Amino acid sequence: MLYPELFKSLEAVRWDMAKDVPWHAFDEKRLTDEQARTIKMNAITEWAALPATEMFLRDNAHDSDFCAFMSVWFFEEQKHALVLMEYLRRFRPELQPTEEELHAIRFRFDPAPALETLMLHFCGEVRLNHWYRRASEWHTEPVIKKIYEIISRDEARHAGAYLQYMKRAIGRVGDEARAAFAKIGTLMASSGRSGKPLHPTNLHVNKALYPNDTIQSKLPDPEWLERWLDAQIRFDREWESKVVTMILKNLSILFDRTFASVQDLNRFRKEIAARIAPQAA
Repeated sequence: MLYPELFKSLEAVRWDMAKDVPWHAFDEKRLTDEQARTIKMNAITEWAALPATEMFLRDNAHDSDFCAFMSVWFFEEQKHALVLMEYLRRFRPELQPTEEELHAIRFRFDPAPALETLMLHFCGEVRLNHWYRRASEWHTEPVIKKIYEIISRDEARHAGAYLQYMKRAIGRVGDEARAAFAKIGTLMASSGRSGKPLHPTNLHVNKALYPNDTIQSKLPDPEWLERWLDAQIRFDREWESKVVTMILKNLSILFDRTFASVQDLNRFRKEIAARIAPQAA
């Protein structure tokens, strides 16, 4: 089982909201209304760990080890929402998310292949780590800069935990796992060509609710994410390339094959698909 060791490793570096956030250093003059509104939107999107956890538990009912790990992931992701809401409670109380705004993003996700969802969230954690690092640079108020730095490190650790479950899956089911991971990896590393960043926040997850079936569509300001990325934290081509490089680097290690580009990964995806096609037939 992976859960016991993952629990210990994440417990060892867990941060304390009261002791590790320098609340006393708040500088009112260095927080703009524009910045404060983005904090509210990020607090709500972090709350989406609730429906995501419900999805993971349902689609991985066969895997008690992974479902046990969800207890840690869910706790830490909800803690991200909580620390952002605590910041607003202290310094911009009029912008605290309402219970209705938080509940609006809790809706049912359609069932999906568990291995593909695992890879999707690995890529999502890699992307969030980079988004929050950039957000920390963009913000000017020192306390929120520190908060984004703290939670960005959590997202990187979560990506590492998901990667361990991906390694385990390859050991258990081989090419079935390689095919799922290569397929989603190619998709998620191609965000630049798709014209928008691909992340669990803005992907469609409930056919019956389409097109209002993304976390983004349930936010008080559904247009916020693109504006935050493009005009505010300016997550440009250079930063996007860092995300892609990290995805390719980890998949290179996972598959014991060097991927210098998304095209390399896509060729590998086709190789695996061709290899398992006769088995499927």
